Amino acid sequence: MNRRELAQFSIIKSIPILCSYLFVSMAYGILMEEAGFHWYDSLLVSLTVYTGAFQFVFTSLLSAGASIITIGLTACFMNSRQIFYSLSFVQDFNRMGRRKPYMIHTMTDETYAINCMLELPEKERHDVMFYIAALARCYWMIGAILGSVLGQLMPFSMEGIDFCMTALFVTISVDQWEKAHHHFPAVSGLAVGVICLMIFGESSFMLPALMITSALLVIWNQRKKVEA
Repeated sequence: MNRRELAQFSIIKSIPILCSYLFVSMAYGILMEEAGFHWYDSLLVSLTVYTGAFQFVFTSLLSAGASIITIGLTACFMNSRQIFYSLSFVQDFNRMGRRKPYMIHTMTDETYAINCMLELPEKERHDVMFYIAALARCYWMIGAILGSVLGQLMPFSMEGIDFCMTALFVTISVDQWEKAHHHFPAVSGLAVGVICLMIFGESSFMLPALMITSALLVIWNQRKKVEA
């Protein structure tokens, strides 16, 4: 594919992210406006922080006058899962040259999920990954600005609109399940997640669940290599 075809392909692949990000980021923009911030504040945070779940918390922390240390530690804990996500693309990012820092900065749950589904030659896949990362970031920033500017004029409540992100992951998970030859990763991740949720509670289960699941998958992959 030439560059134009790759761009068109990337736009089509990023449509699920658009449907998710646009409404959720609009809700974020509305929240920022209600907290006394303006559209350019929403844009600045989206440019520099760019992590959807934490941006909602960040608004509350800013309103409460939390310290930089508190904000930094909260961000690290909330986004620690990205460490595990990035392990899947270390080699890809290293081969992307000057785009590597941008790819690291723009790695999100949604871009990770879409990138995992790409079945293209390496050069084309790297270009598509970059385009999707850039498009997803633009979607989020546009939604944040729209929410700040137009949110107060909407005659209906935006409560519950963030469920579209959950719906996106369910759709991607089903697609991955149908394409996968082995379901051990999905089943083990689900089982470990449920067990950790019961043990650690909903506010603390993510990190231990990711660590245990990653360890299980490393062992499983090693066994597969030995058997092969």
